[in-house]
Amino acid sequence: MSRDGRWLILLAVRGTSSATDMWIADLTEAELDAPRLVPIQEGVDATLSAHVSRDGRLYLYTDRDAPRGRVCVTDPATPGYEHWTTLVAEDAEAVLEDFAILDGPGMDRPEMLVAWSHHAVSEVTRHELATGERLGSLDMPGLGTVGVLMERPEGGHEAWFGYTDSTHPSSVYRYDARDGAVSVWADAPGAVTPPDVRTELVTFTSGDGTPVRMLVVSPAEPADGPRPTVLYGYGGFRISLTPSYSASVLAWVRSGGVYATANLRGGLEEGEEWHRDGMLAHKQNVFDDCAAAAEHLVGTGVTTPDRLAIMGGSNGGLLVGAMITQRPDLFAAAVCSAPLLDMVRYEGFGLGQLWNVEYGSADEPEELGWLLGYSPYHNVREGTRYPATLFTVFDNDTRVDPMHARKLCALMQWATSASLEERPILLRRESEVGHSSRSVSRSVSLSAEQLAFLAHHLGASVA
Repeated sequence: MSRDGRWLILLAVRGTSSATDMWIADLTEAELDAPRLVPIQEGVDATLSAHVSRDGRLYLYTDRDAPRGRVCVTDPATPGYEHWTTLVAEDAEAVLEDFAILDGPGMDRPEMLVAWSHHAVSEVTRHELATGERLGSLDMPGLGTVGVLMERPEGGHEAWFGYTDSTHPSSVYRYDARDGAVSVWADAPGAVTPPDVRTELVTFTSGDGTPVRMLVVSPAEPADGPRPTVLYGYGGFRISLTPSYSASVLAWVRSGGVYATANLRGGLEEGEEWHRDGMLAHKQNVFDDCAAAAEHLVGTGVTTPDRLAIMGGSNGGLLVGAMITQRPDLFAAAVCSAPLLDMVRYEGFGLGQLWNVEYGSADEPEELGWLLGYSPYHNVREGTRYPATLFTVFDNDTRVDPMHARKLCALMQWATSASLEERPILLRRESEVGHSSRSVSRSVSLSAEQLAFLAHHLGASVA
């Protein structure tokens, strides 16, 4: 609903697809129980969000004909695509993520704040509201992530946004459009003294020549040799891995390790095309990107294969399963949490039937071929020296069935040529816990056991 109660916007999205159908109704022109819904977008494979602002215009965020996103505007009475006017255009190097409108008293001219992700690192720019002309940008505290931009519902000169990075817990910042000042509005409770670390955004090349980025957090002091290193990834469902504060990551780095987060295809770090290049028939690109990330860490001297681990959960657990079955030579250890691993039968368990828009369906012969090509369970080979692997599953997980990890754990225990004392294949099971939400005590216990497992097999100190 628009703030004045006049306009109703209705949207529909199928499963985890980005395709959005949307309609708008003027509630002043018909009975409330039978509004006349006028299409804004129908049958188009593009994401869309929209609202009628205080100035009466319909503002739209979309990746239609702009995979990295743009902001358009139109009259809500003429909402069709042919009437959209681009206000903030697509950027070739950054993904548009959010915007806020500042139009309060005391301002020389109304502004639009726009949040961007530039290779997974956030920036915020200022634009003239009437024309979209760029006026400048806000100073960011570091290589971090900006949350949702919030404005006053009734209008005003202020905006707020959350911010976090590798060494800063979540804080809220305030922007004042009257003088351009950015200040801390609120900090997370408690005192935190993070270790002295180095955060670096690096670029490497995947197997097909595509440049891929990776955020590497390491101890500030120079290394005297290869360090125990954890490579983390996800690569799917339009989910971007952006910088954030993590006590587990800092604990690993404090102990002398390196923690690398790769922005693999399948996410939204480089826009919708980046996502589509890592889904359906192109899913193997995700695994090729991850292998290239591991090879970069080894090739640049950060680590060696006997001191490198791969880690991920859910769709990221599928990534881990694919990496240890496709490239077991690259890793000494792996942590695979709440994973998808049997890609032939995934649709029959949990919420799997909602995900065939991302992976494809085993019911379709061509798509079954894609799935069999990388399904970890179907690519285990007897006599292979597999990394030490810890599967973690949760009995009340209604999203990803624990059967995936149980099956692959058993099969790898049978198939591996490595001594199970040297490179064990283990299953850690928790009851009364679901896919994600859990108590703080259980989260600490899980993280501690995962890091201890990795430290043991990578030779990291646990002081």
